[in-house]
Amino acid sequence: MRRALLFAIAIVMTGSIALAQAKGGPPPPPLMECGVHGDIDIICGTRSPEDLELTPDGKSLIVSQFVGGPAGAGVAGLVLFDPAKKTFSKLAVSADPRKDWGDPACPGALAADALRPHGISLLKRKDGAVEVFVVNHGVRESIEMYELKQSGETSSLVWHGCVVSMQAFNDVAAQPDGGFIATHPTALQPPAPPGGQGKGAPTFNLFSGQASGYVSRWIPGKGESELPGTRAGYPNGVLVSSDGRYMYFNAWTAKEVHKYDLKEGKETAMVKLDFMPDNISWTSKRTMLAAGVKGAGGDCPAGSGTPCIQGFGVAEIDPGKFAAKTVFDSAGKGALISGVSEALQVGNSIYIGAFQGDRIVKIPGKK
Repeated sequence: MRRALLFAIAIVMTGSIALAQAKGGPPPPPLMECGVHGDIDIICGTRSPEDLELTPDGKSLIVSQFVGGPAGAGVAGLVLFDPAKKTFSKLAVSADPRKDWGDPACPGALAADALRPHGISLLKRKDGAVEVFVVNHGVRESIEMYELKQSGETSSLVWHGCVVSMQAFNDVAAQPDGGFIATHPTALQPPAPPGGQGKGAPTFNLFSGQASGYVSRWIPGKGESELPGTRAGYPNGVLVSSDGRYMYFNAWTAKEVHKYDLKEGKETAMVKLDFMPDNISWTSKRTMLAAGVKGAGGDCPAGSGTPCIQGFGVAEIDPGKFAAKTVFDSAGKGALISGVSEALQVGNSIYIGAFQGDRIVKIPGKK
């Protein structure tokens, strides 16, 4: 029962957005057909591609398919996307427990149909292994730790360990020492009243922008702790600079991106956006891309036309100046996709993922 409740917390925003959209007016228009529309390519064949990571060889994307439901039902998991062929394929997974990956108290590998992935992070460890850390909501709230194996045209994952938490994670940023930074978006929400369902007292408005969670850090051998000064409105996507000094995270409901000095233990900058930033990713220039929907929970701007759950924005953020500029605005482009959560640069293009639906969208990158 506890596990089911935690998973419900992790995906509450999906249902809340859908309900708010339904109350806000007519239903959203049907999404555009799959295929090429001018310089935009709508590629179907996936399920709720919430997060995307480019493999080290630059040829494929690991796709986290954020699909809920009890074990054995609605299984989607992690898949590999080939941009050249526009195809999705299942990633084979095996298990090889290791004491130097994750918490020694990890209960063991998940069954093949139990993984419910959310945010993912890919990084090369100090020993040369390519790690893929995955936020999981199935069976347990955890960060699952895999090694990516690539040989020729074949890619697979080998499970090595995990870290279990009592609070629902959203996104994770893997660290070279085997640790990670992660977001707990709903950890501060008050408990539901007796006999109520879900999490959050009736007076708590998740979409108000008030602090609902925080960012934490897990260090091998020391465990997990809250990073002071990171309480914010639905902490969502997270990144860490290559030198490990700075952490960046999105406050989804507050429409903010924050910069945090891990050495000093304090926030150093914040930028406001005109959309709800979900995930955040690095570009080839080491700037960041943030992407998200235009609004939710009654936050849709008046007269916006296309419902804001389908409207989305992509912004590029300079980590030094900490200023943002628009890369893409869906206004006037039609109903391309619903529930945008990710923008990832691949070559001269940007791939857009979403926490619901059957597609990813390829748009032109900045020239």
